[in-house]
Amino acid sequence: MNYKELQPDCEKCFGLCCVALYFSAIDGFPVNKDAGKPCINLKGDFKCKVHGELNKKGLKGCIAYDCIGAGQKVAQVTYLGHDWKKKPESSKQMFDVFIIMKQLHEMLWYLNEAVRLQYNNNINKEMLIKKIDEIKNITNLEAKSIIKLDLILTRMGVNKLLLQTSEFLRLKVNSDKKSLKGKKALGGGLNLMGADLRKKDLRGVNLSGAFLIAANLKNVDLSWTDLIGADLRDADLSGANLRNSIFITQAQINSAKGDVNTKLPESLSKPNHWLI
Repeated sequence: MNYKELQPDCEKCFGLCCVALYFSAIDGFPVNKDAGKPCINLKGDFKCKVHGELNKKGLKGCIAYDCIGAGQKVAQVTYLGHDWKKKPESSKQMFDVFIIMKQLHEMLWYLNEAVRLQYNNNINKEMLIKKIDEIKNITNLEAKSIIKLDLILTRMGVNKLLLQTSEFLRLKVNSDKKSLKGKKALGGGLNLMGADLRKKDLRGVNLSGAFLIAANLKNVDLSWTDLIGADLRDADLSGANLRNSIFITQAQINSAKGDVNTKLPESLSKPNHWLI
């Protein structure tokens, strides 16, 4: 699948993320906002009034958010270019479809990463490609069918393949012998908030779901480290090597700190606020 299909194109969307989602000011959004209500900064042409000032205004929630291409998919494919203003009777359904589509695109991102990371290894590659085709076909269904989708069942099939891929890739650096001793779990993930990890060998470590908020990861090699679902808000990735990190997303990168020396996979881009 072309990664461009999994990258946001706001010009082809109707500001769906700025309307469909619940916002909380404490999470770095402009104000507390109910789902289905337009953001105070959303203009009539679906553009953001303060898009060029997000960093200046400290709107970290807006900076980090990434719809993974779900916005334009719903706007241009599911609803054929008909926006929620012109068809208000369909607005609630459109917002619900967008939320589901975002999760489907997230699955597609991880599955495509699983294929990319394996290079010439053939473990589950055919199954991964088959699952990608299956999920992509679902994203092309009409709105009513997407609404009825059993997301839990769909996600279970995807998660099984992702787990197998992670375990296979982490064996490249004998990850089964590595652990972060003395680190307690918080809500199912390791609590590494504010931790100085610069001297830790994290290659091949399973950090899925870990809380890495404000952690110091300067110049750390995160090759074959599983970062799926890890909270990287304000984590310092300056000079870190994430080129072969497992299941890292643009949203995670957007929420972290980094610099020109941070090494990212080709599928990701360095945020503008890193380069200021």
